[in-house]
Parts: sequence; C-alpha cells; structure tokens
Amino acid sequence: MKRKLYILLAVVMTSFAACQKLDVPPVNIVQDADLFTTEAGVDAYVSRMYYTMPIEDFKYHPVGAFNQTGQVGSPHAISGEAVSRDLGNVTETHNYWSAAYLLIRDCNYFIATMPTYASNFKPEQVQMWIAEAQFVRAFTYFALVKRYGGVPLVDKLLTRPGETISELASEIEELKIPRSSEEAIWDFVAKELDAVYITLPETNKSNRANKYVAASLKSRAMLYAGTIAKYNTIDLTTGSIRLCGVPASKAVTYFKAAYDAANLLNGKYALYKNKWSATDKEAQYQNFVSLFLDNSSANRESIFARQFKYPDLTHMYDALNVPKQWEGPQGNYSSETLPTLNLVEMYEGFPKNPDGTIQTMDAGGKYLTYTNTMDIFANVEPRLRATVILPGDLFKSVQIEVRRGVFTGSSSGGLSDLTPGNASTAYPATLLGSATVAANLDAANLVTLSNGAKITRSGASGIYTAIAANATGGTYTGFYVRKYLSPEKPQAETLPNRSDQQFIEFRYGEVVLNKAEAAYELFLLGQGATYATEALTLTNSIRERAGASLYVAINNINDIRTERRRELAFENKTIWDLRRWRIANLEQNNTIYKALIPIMLQDQSKYILDVRNEERGVNYTFQTRWYYNQIPTAAIAKSLNLVQNPGW
Repeated sequence: MKRKLYILLAVVMTSFAACQKLDVPPVNIVQDADLFTTEAGVDAYVSRMYYTMPIEDFKYHPVGAFNQTGQVGSPHAISGEAVSRDLGNVTETHNYWSAAYLLIRDCNYFIATMPTYASNFKPEQVQMWIAEAQFVRAFTYFALVKRYGGVPLVDKLLTRPGETISELASEIEELKIPRSSEEAIWDFVAKELDAVYITLPETNKSNRANKYVAASLKSRAMLYAGTIAKYNTIDLTTGSIRLCGVPASKAVTYFKAAYDAANLLNGKYALYKNKWSATDKEAQYQNFVSLFLDNSSANRESIFARQFKYPDLTHMYDALNVPKQWEGPQGNYSSETLPTLNLVEMYEGFPKNPDGTIQTMDAGGKYLTYTNTMDIFANVEPRLRATVILPGDLFKSVQIEVRRGVFTGSSSGGLSDLTPGNASTAYPATLLGSATVAANLDAANLVTLSNGAKITRSGASGIYTAIAANATGGTYTGFYVRKYLSPEKPQAETLPNRSDQQFIEFRYGEVVLNKAEAAYELFLLGQGATYATEALTLTNSIRERAGASLYVAINNINDIRTERRRELAFENKTIWDLRRWRIANLEQNNTIYKALIPIMLQDQSKYILDVRNEERGVNYTFQTRWYYNQIPTAAIAKSLNLVQNPGW
C-alpha cells in the first residue's frame, strides 16, 4: 500500500506541475474522480501539500529556498550563530512568493473540491483532510507575512474546474488582488488555526499535523505578531491599509493569543528528560543530544517533525557540518557551520570578564595557559556541549583536535595579546611557519614540544583554511556545530544526501519559551505581576533541563530572549527572532564575529586561547529594509495593485 502511495504521489506531483503552468486544474494524467475517490489518492494530494510546505529544515537555504538537494552554505551564518565557508553576509534572496501562492492555490482547490467527493469517505475523514489543508495554508501565510508584511489574501478558489484559458483571461483583473494589511494576515492565520485546532484529532499520521501542531504554530505566529505590534517602527500605508506594521494597540491581544495557544499543550507534551539526571552533567549532555535524534513515540517533546529516510528522502547535514576529522571519503565537504564565540559566550559555566566575555587572560594582560583546550570548559553547562563541539571535546569518541598553530618563540614571562582585536592583524611568523596546508598538517613538518611530543602545527580539525587558498574544511572560529549531528554514522557514509535524521519543526521547548516571552511581555504591558512569576518558572524549567543555574528573577526581557537563543540555536529560529525583535540591525551593525583560537606554546607544551575577530574579517551588516523582504519585481510587473515594500 505504501509503495502504491509513493507512485501515486509522484504522478500527482507531475500532473500538478503541468497544470500550474496554466493555473487550471489537472485534466489529463490524473482526473479529480480518480484522485478524490480513494484514500490513497487523497493522501497523495495531502502529502504533496505537506512536502511543499515552507519548513526551514536541513534542506532550506536562504539563497536557494526550500527543499534544496545540493546547495551548500549554512543558513545560520546570517544570524550570527555561526560563520560559513560558503555563505557570507546575506539575507534571504530567493523570493518565496510564487511558490507560496501555488501552494495556497493547491490548498484552496482541495478545500473547494473535497466536499464534492465526501460521500466516498467518513465525515470525520473529510473534515480532517480539509483541516490539514487549512493548516498548510496558514503555515504558508505565516511564512509570507513574516517576510513581506501584508500580502494578497486568497482564501478561496478563484478559478473553476474546467475553465479554459480564454475564460480565465476574461477574469484576469479579478485575479490581480491587492495586498491586505499586515494585521489582516496575522488575524487570518489566527482564525484558521483556531478552526484547525477544533477539527484536527489529538494524534495523526507521521509527518502530519494534529491539533497541538496547530496550537504550536499559533503560539509562534502570535508571538511574532505581538512583537511586531510592540517593536516595529517601519510603516507602509496605502489609503487606509497599513501594509507594513501592526497597531501597537494589538500587542496585548497577540501576546495573549500566543500565551493561550501555548497553554493548550499543557499535559500533552513535556520537555525531553529520558536520559536526564539532576546530578549527572554527562547524562544532561547526552539527554540534550538525544532529544533531536530520538524519533520514537518516547520523545514527548517532539510535536511535529519532518521525517527523512534513506534512500527515498535524505539530506546533507552530516556531510556538510562534521568536523574535518570526520569528513567522508568524497572530501571537499564538512566544516560548513562554524559557531561563533559570540554565541558560545551566551552560555554559562566558564570564566568570564565583567562584561560577560570569556576570560582567557590574567589581570596583567597575559594569556592564561591550559594543559588541554577543554580545561576552560570543564564546568560548562551541558547544553552548550550538546549544541557546539568545543575545541578538544569528544565527538564519536574521538577528540576533535583544533589549533591555529604552534608558537615557537619564547613565552617566558607570559605573552601579551597576539592579535589585539583587529581582524586584519597577522599572527607572528613564529606561529605560522609556512602558509601552506602541507606545512600545517604534513608529518614531515612536525614540531617538537618541550615535553618531547611531536605535533603538526594545526590539529586534524584545526584552523588552517583561513591562511591557505587551496585548503578545504577546518574551522575558522575554533568550534563546530554539534546539534543534530549523528553520533553513529560511520565516516564512510558521511556523504552528501546520505543523512536521514529528523528535523523537529515544533517542539515543546520552543512552546515553553513562547509562553514565557508572551507572559513577560504581558507583564510589561501592565497585565499583572503573575505573568512575570510564570515567565520565571517557565524559563527555569528550560534552564534546569539544560544543566544551567536557575534564575532568581527575570531582570528584563533580554533574559528570556537570551535563553531562547541558547535553547534554539541552530534550529533556524534565531534569525526570525532577531527580525521580529527589531534588533538585527543593531547586533549586525559593522560586525565581525569572534573566534576562540587555541595556540600551542612550544616551550611550555601548553595552550593559550586567543580571542580575536574571525580571521577572514567578514564584515556583517543588516539593513533595516531587510525587516520586510522585497516583493519580486516580476509579481509587481504583473499587477499594478501590488505595492513594493519600503527601501526596495
């Protein structure tokens, strides 16, 4: 049965690709009567809608859009969580517009057509399928409104089955729908999800929405709308319609809606603690690692995940992101997502200066020394180790060896800052030696330390790419991503399109943070002190699971925002948080992200850790116009009713 469904789904996708060129229903390969009269046919149609949903998963790329099979470049490089070898300072450029409206039309067509064939199925089946189409439509409108603000609202089928091109042409003006207000789109998403929540069951098939998936999306969407109402200062009004921006008076309404939606999941899902122990840091680390890899029913935190299965549906996450030491036999991959020191410094458990930055120098301005690079992180919160591979930590039971080089001069009396904060500052020649990869890694160029050990200048996963034009792989920042990497995939299978771990789009940890943020915002807006108390309890539930110390109080909204960034790092949520909080332009204003660079001292056989701007000197910025994406010029050319966003 499953094999037949795959075949039918392929046929349906082919026929829809053909019909969408004319924007009319399919009339040849698969007729409605064939498709809508069998459960397999309906499932194929619905599965296709889910497949084309704009989920920002392992196959999402800010330049190449969704469902990419071979595009490299880490999307986390546009949020400051990481830098990337192949993706620099960009915002989304793929223009998610026409594909969105094709999907919306598919949803509208299904909603309009399915009742005609309802007699073939149980009433509750039909209602569920229609509700799923509404969910996909709401998800798609959320993807549009967070990018563009107000967009054309099409909530019904505009063309009728059987219409010819000439008949369609006579109604072309009707199809040139102007943009609705941004507020109207947020309200439409909320209304749709309320209806979906009532109709959908508590459980559904894998990869399909249930009522709590709808509630999770509503909590996320309404939190976004609330922050736009409170923090956005960009306005685009045509006539009486505000296309960009939401009235500040709606902030309480939206925050309350986010809070209430999150409440619907109480007792239905829970934070993952299957391997957790209150007294065992290693167990807390393994628990957070397992959260993202456990796709069994025992994972009560996972609400909605996109499942992959080799060889039918795969991705490239492992091949692109493993440390250089675990690069597959094909080579030229790995080391794509390189976490920044800026992100690492958000976590706790290592020595810090009064300004919150990592402390690697003594009071006299001399480098502290370490026998091992992990010494400084000995007491770090376990969640960080499960999110980021720290220099010298274990991955697949192998120590990830990271260093920039060996300092062969004298370190007697201590060393002062080798690179005083300037990205263009070169390291001294006694550190670099030769600038070729061979000199850094080749066994013929070993350096003998004072303890008699012989080592290469750079570690096996070390920092050499930035100083050699012909190098591939290796970290720029001293770190690698850990979250979602498979600890079991053998090196021989670390190849493109061989990974199949799940991507969790909605998890209870995010819902808890949605509720905490909404509650604290309600407190700030004068809705009562009990909201602040609840925000503290919710945030501490996340911190306890993470192995971090508990907050005594929430001092300001940034406490919750930072906690959100720690918890949701590398889940493609941070860039949208920065955008809705309207702080991306402040954080990325003329910014070069920081690195933590291990360097071996030859005469001490110990490490120093150099804090510096990332060595390539990639300068980031975020233009305020990017808070609202450019509406594709091709779309505006087709309809003068569309108004372009500010700054474009």
